Amino acid sequence: MYEWLKAFHVVAVISWMAGMLYLPRLMVYHAEAQTGSIQSETFKIMERRLLKGIINPAMIATWVLGLYLAWEAFGFKGGWLHAKLLLVLILSGIHGVLVKHVRAFAQDKNQKPARYFRILNEIPAVLMLGIVILVIVKPF
Repeated sequence: MYEWLKAFHVVAVISWMAGMLYLPRLMVYHAEAQTGSIQSETFKIMERRLLKGIINPAMIATWVLGLYLAWEAFGFKGGWLHAKLLLVLILSGIHGVLVKHVRAFAQDKNQKPARYFRILNEIPAVLMLGIVILVIVKPF
């Protein structure tokens, strides 16, 4: 059963990361769209569906399966695992920031420029790089 759960964990991680990399890119374009325009309204729908239909469920599955796997396989021991969990916590915080921005866009209250979202878009990729290195290499 462990291998099946690990496979579903990997699928959940891929889904979460795909959304975390795509949502800020949508926000770049949304920030450049005129408030109240057809484009802006379309971006609102896309952002909401991506968040509620993919990113949120994938994050929940990633956490639930990941915590079980960490307990079952490692008993939550290992410096690499603690570092990985810290990076996943930070990624979850970025997830929360994106939720806040989706809500602001939905209410036409976004105050951030497109450049902000371009920079924000890089953070999940950097965190993913660190997480993958920690899982594969287990440097400590």
